[in-house]
Amino acid sequence: MDKFGKSQPVKRVEDTRFLTGQGRYVDDIAPDSALVGLVFRSPVAHATIESLDVSEARAAEGVHLVLTQADLEAAGLDATLGASRVPNRDGSKGVSDVRTVFAKDRLRFVGEAVAMVFAETKERARDAAELIELDYTDLDAKLDLAPGGEAIHDQAPDNVVFDYGLGDEVATEAAFASASHVVSMDVEDNRIICNAMETRGCYAEVEDDDRLHVSINGQGVWGPKGDFARALDISADKVRVTNPDVGGGFGMKAFMYPEYIACAHAARASGRPVRWMSERTEAMLSDNAGRDLVTRAELAFDDDLKITGYRLATTANMGAFSSQFAQFIQTDLFAKVLTGVYDIRAAWFTAMGVFTNTTQVDAYRGAGRPEAIYVLERMMDHAARALGVSPWELRRKNFIRPSAFPYTTVSGVTYDVGEFANVLDHVGSKADIDGFAARREISEAAGKLRGQGLCYYIESILGDPSETSRVVFEEDGTVSHYVGTQSNGQGHETVFAAYLADQTGIPMNAIRVIQGDSDAIPEGGGTGGSRSATVQSVATLKTVETMVAGFVPFLADELGVREDDVSFDHETFRVVGSNKSPTMLDVAEMARAAGRSDLIDVSQKITLDNRSFPNGAHVAEVEIDPETGIVTVDRYEVVDDFGNLLNPMLVEGQIHGGVAQGIGQALMERVVFDEDGQLLTATFMDYAMPRADVIPMIGFATEPTPSKYNPLGMKGCGEAGTVGALAAVANAVQDALWDRGITKVDMPFTPERVWRYLEDAPHAAE
Repeated sequence: MDKFGKSQPVKRVEDTRFLTGQGRYVDDIAPDSALVGLVFRSPVAHATIESLDVSEARAAEGVHLVLTQADLEAAGLDATLGASRVPNRDGSKGVSDVRTVFAKDRLRFVGEAVAMVFAETKERARDAAELIELDYTDLDAKLDLAPGGEAIHDQAPDNVVFDYGLGDEVATEAAFASASHVVSMDVEDNRIICNAMETRGCYAEVEDDDRLHVSINGQGVWGPKGDFARALDISADKVRVTNPDVGGGFGMKAFMYPEYIACAHAARASGRPVRWMSERTEAMLSDNAGRDLVTRAELAFDDDLKITGYRLATTANMGAFSSQFAQFIQTDLFAKVLTGVYDIRAAWFTAMGVFTNTTQVDAYRGAGRPEAIYVLERMMDHAARALGVSPWELRRKNFIRPSAFPYTTVSGVTYDVGEFANVLDHVGSKADIDGFAARREISEAAGKLRGQGLCYYIESILGDPSETSRVVFEEDGTVSHYVGTQSNGQGHETVFAAYLADQTGIPMNAIRVIQGDSDAIPEGGGTGGSRSATVQSVATLKTVETMVAGFVPFLADELGVREDDVSFDHETFRVVGSNKSPTMLDVAEMARAAGRSDLIDVSQKITLDNRSFPNGAHVAEVEIDPETGIVTVDRYEVVDDFGNLLNPMLVEGQIHGGVAQGIGQALMERVVFDEDGQLLTATFMDYAMPRADVIPMIGFATEPTPSKYNPLGMKGCGEAGTVGALAAVANAVQDALWDRGITKVDMPFTPERVWRYLEDAPHAAE
């Protein structure tokens, strides 16, 4: 381990392939002979199905197959999608609603899959879909977040999905009863559409050995492998799942979707390979959405402005169904960072999930942690302004002290390390907070409003704590490194090859990283929850240790020396009393010649006992034109504590991407449905996305405190940018508007919304 920490900013090796059009995405691998799938979707948000006639579509030219829910059930499929359930406060569990692959008996959101046509071309499939006759009776659309309304599922007559609680209600009530100051606020977290660069898609075929092969552009292969085996009632060893290159996921591609099961069955039923790719508007209608919750939050303080109690009640929109992780995101995952980086000993958190006739909500970059930190950091800023103190000093006063670690929060989560004050000092220097007043004066002289916003976040790394790694020395002198994670564009091919090279001395250009094939490696956790680099690198480290432990006695025997005389320094083997220094590739070739296949094909599985807790501070400065309401993010600085880094360049890229997604939600992204449940933001003409002209230069630095929960001292980084960006931008906008008498603002800060804030402000005439 003495050479770990080189932290070389190696450029991404996969980018040459991507930028020259050589990427192999799911729509690239399907043969021209594959049938093309097209989904017939619900045109209304809520209705009972009176009849569904697909006979004319089946008879249409070029059509090979049309599938409905009745067809899947007749074929013996378990044509349903599962979901996790959380405990309710009364000891029961959240609603177990049944989501079928295709709508059955009732339509529950615009865009819900009703049938799927497979034809020779997409044009033929589209023509056939227009022949499908769907007769339905409209029902009232349920869109608000209050209990009641037209029941969407029989299992939830009041449309309440769960009623969750965590913390000590009695202690929290006592803290508020004795508080010197109480500050409260309602905080909205707007629904967004994930909009990965590559829309969802899949390709399915039956291979020569009668095995089903499904390729999806997802976030892992082993979960889907089990899902396909269950749904189609076949043995798991008869299923192979692959992920080719994937153009973005961010949580949205981590689940099973109806189209994948339909395609898998279609390949078996038709005897032809099949393919399906979502169109952009189709994706906006049917992809799992993110966020969409409202929270009533309250903080109690003593005379010294120490927080004595935290109370919050969230209402979360689940959409029309409980998606795979949805119930846990706004409950358990939200609670993992409930109290952030602050020493809060009494807290009470309740969350209610509500069904609505909208697209289901599930994981989106951060999954619960951005939501929790956004509420808390908005509250810290609001409290500071209400109490007349600096937002920086109020945070500093309430930080968990370094001497208190390991620190167990009221949520039962134990943080291992933290130097929060050091990070805050560092970001304050980088953001030049002392020069803010002068910059504000310059803005005011130009007729603009300037605000500065701070967010101090912490997040809990999620996902499977176990991972596998396999290293194979090939006959041509190269090395294949099989990993259980799955790149969605994060640069895994570079970072994992570089780390193996760092630990073994094998040239990086001789290492080929292989991922996303359930036949190539027996298990793996995929990507999600910022888990990949930490768990995969620890698994690789364990594999290297196993390789060295095998090569040392072998080399000693080959050279006729004692085992104790042979050592490895992460580059070459050393032999006492000899000038021989064979590389690992040299020894592998010797092992191959000796017939020692056990030494040239090595794998290991590890399980981390605890998760890491990346944290950091974001400072945003915005300038607002009061005449138009346009908000410009003018300056942005980030200082993170990610522990030890493998590749600072890739880490910085992850932060830039996460911040861009956070700025997008804060300034412009918002899903809008009309009163009938029709999606009004179903194209990029109506749904605004951040572009280069709205993203500032993002300053980035680290202030590392190595984690004690893994041997590399690492902390995940993939979601951190988004976790911190939301509140930083929102607090900056609030700061700019506060002196105008505007004390409550909510995302997204579109020009129209900000202009209205200013027009309606008490000091609008000044």
